[in-house]
Amino acid sequence: MTDSTPRTPPAGLQRALETLATAVIHVAVVALLGLVVVQGWQVFARYVINDSPSWTEPVTLLLLSTAMSMGAAAGVHTNRHFGFFLLADHLNPLARRAVDAVVPLVVAAIGAVIAWWGWALWIDGLHIKTAGADLPQSVHYLPLSVGGALMVVFALNRLRLALQPAALEGDR
Repeated sequence: MTDSTPRTPPAGLQRALETLATAVIHVAVVALLGLVVVQGWQVFARYVINDSPSWTEPVTLLLLSTAMSMGAAAGVHTNRHFGFFLLADHLNPLARRAVDAVVPLVVAAIGAVIAWWGWALWIDGLHIKTAGADLPQSVHYLPLSVGGALMVVFALNRLRLALQPAALEGDR
C-alpha cells in the first residue's frame, strides 16, 4: 500500500529531530569507519611490523559503543527497532492506537534506564585510567548514556506522532 497524499515538510520540532537523527547517523558511520581503521592498524602492526599497539583495544571499545548506541537511537527515530509489528497489524484500530502509544513509552523507559546507568558508570570510572590509552576506564559508557538519552527523545516524538489524529498515519 502506497501513500499517494502529498507530504508537507516537517515543521519546527520535527525538522530539528530529523537534523539531530541525521547527525546521530553520521556519528555512527564515522565510528564504524574509525573502527575499521583502528582494527586494520592493529592487524597490520601485530602481524606485519610485529609491534602490537596497546591503545587499539580501548579505542575499539569506545568506537563500538558509539556506533551501537547511536545506531540504536537512530533506529528508534526511524521506527526500525525490534518490535512485534505483525501482531499490531492484526489488531482493531483502537487497540492498535493503544499499542502505538504504549510502545514508545516502553522504549523511552528503556532509554532512560540506559542513559541513567550509563552516566552513573561513566562518572564512577572517570578517575581510573585505561590500560594502554590515556582515557578514563569508563569512557565507553558515555556514548551509551548519550544514546539512551537520544532514545528517550526520539521515543517521545514517536509517542507524539502516535497520539496525533489518524490523518497523519503516514508520518509514523
